[in-house]
Amino acid sequence: MTETQTAVLLADLGLIVAMAQVIGRIARMAGQPAVIGEIVGGILVGPTLLGGAIADTLFPTDVRPCLSALANLGLVLFMLVVGMEFDFDRLRGSGRIAGATVVGSTLVPFVLGLLLAVVLMSDHRPANRPAFMLFIGVAVSVTAFPVLARILADRGMNGTWLGSVALSAAAICDLAAWTTLAAVQALTGGSHQNHWQVTLIVPFAVFLITCVRPLLRRGLTRGGPDRQMTPGVFAVVIPGALLSAAVTQLIGLHFVIGAFLFGLVMPRLEPGRFRQDLLHRTQSLTGLLLPVYFITAGLKVDLSGIGASGLYELGLILAVAIAGKSVGTWTAARSQGLSARGSAVLASLMNTRGLTELIALSVGLEAGLLDERLYSLFVAMAVITTAMTGPLLLWLTRRGREGPAESADLDALAPARLDRRAPHSMSAASHPSDDGGPS
Repeated sequence: MTETQTAVLLADLGLIVAMAQVIGRIARMAGQPAVIGEIVGGILVGPTLLGGAIADTLFPTDVRPCLSALANLGLVLFMLVVGMEFDFDRLRGSGRIAGATVVGSTLVPFVLGLLLAVVLMSDHRPANRPAFMLFIGVAVSVTAFPVLARILADRGMNGTWLGSVALSAAAICDLAAWTTLAAVQALTGGSHQNHWQVTLIVPFAVFLITCVRPLLRRGLTRGGPDRQMTPGVFAVVIPGALLSAAVTQLIGLHFVIGAFLFGLVMPRLEPGRFRQDLLHRTQSLTGLLLPVYFITAGLKVDLSGIGASGLYELGLILAVAIAGKSVGTWTAARSQGLSARGSAVLASLMNTRGLTELIALSVGLEAGLLDERLYSLFVAMAVITTAMTGPLLLWLTRRGREGPAESADLDALAPARLDRRAPHSMSAASHPSDDGGPS
């Protein structure tokens, strides 16, 4: 890089972080998660507004590869945090309603997504139709656990029974989405001509579980239960996640899969202070780097010329995404005895998307499953469905207070015949910001 390019890059980084803080604060003042403001800000500096003149001025093309590299590093750290935040105890203790919610909020939108893909094929003509159909099914089935956790914390719902059910279901949905996404990439053959290489993900995952995880546990617990987080320990975790991401990228899968896997195999250590310190340090780095990702993602979104056909497709995508999640979640929760209002609250929560959806869409774009127009429409869907969660929750809870027959206390929505105990170990309060962004 030349001296001028270095200076522009540093100035851009400062500008991006400052923009993220300002736009995020504006979003929170409007009752939205900060991540919504950051995503919208990234879109507005792209070609959607003024034909890309803002982006060309602030982010010259010769600097964008460096910004993309920093954005990818932020994604690796974010997916590491997502994997570490996944609590396997939720699989055992989430209860029947959470299990039914997972099934309803995943299968119904996925099936509707397959039908949506058939409609979209006529205009977009994907090279690999089966992979395209599976990917669209995944894209409309995503629930973003991190932004959902932040919404629950902001609304004071993270300690409620219903909030715990939503977090449990969202965490399992996240795991299912990334697993399915890896399978879709395997179906497309990844980025290699030797398609068989993507099958190496299976022995690699086994290696992480049987070899790396025990080594990490032995190393991280050396020094006794009162051991503090040190730079040396941190210097083991971050390179491990980067190496894992590099392996999955080399075998033809997206690097976010490797970072997520490494986060999953990280030992869940006691006491919780050690783990929280590790999460806090990692999230501090993502707070600096993720805003760069929002800019680079926004540079690929162009909503300025979608026209009538684009609006029609956006309407279809929104209808499938919202109806699939809402109907699937509501029906599943009602079948387990949850009240109509409680089921509606849970359905609105499961419609939350965010950075998780953006990452999945980026994978589809890089794999050639989405063209830029369809990518832009799905990004718009992610923003709209996430932004509507807060107002819906406000309306539903206010409605509950006005009705004499229903309690405003969300804990009272738990059916008496079911076990109300739900694990709270993965508290939303542990997230300093939405989707790992700056607070």
